[in-house]
Amino acid sequence: MDNAQTDAASPAIELRNAGKTYRSGSIEFEALKGIDLAIYEGEYVAIMGPSGSGKSTIMNVLGCLDTLSRGEYRLGGTDVNDLDAVELAEIRNRQIGFVFQGFNLLSSLPA
Repeated sequence: MDNAQTDAASPAIELRNAGKTYRSGSIEFEALKGIDLAIYEGEYVAIMGPSGSGKSTIMNVLGCLDTLSRGEYRLGGTDVNDLDAVELAEIRNRQIGFVFQGFNLLSSLPA
């Protein structure tokens, strides 16, 4: 079996029992519940699902734009939950590329 998973000792990206809950006053919305995911170096992954299924939430967590409410997120063996804002910014700057659907460009500046 010629697979990236067999070549790597541990996942490049790993979620264990990951969950994300949003709160607005007394209302709670569970966007992610009990997600387990392992992505090994060299693998290609597609995250698919219907509207409201948590795709954007999981991408924001994986991109270090949002944090989990519970569970574990490891990036290259590092527990992302233990990182402060400066360390998360450094990961976004050096390790993660993110292309937004709406581009998020400033309208007053040229592309």
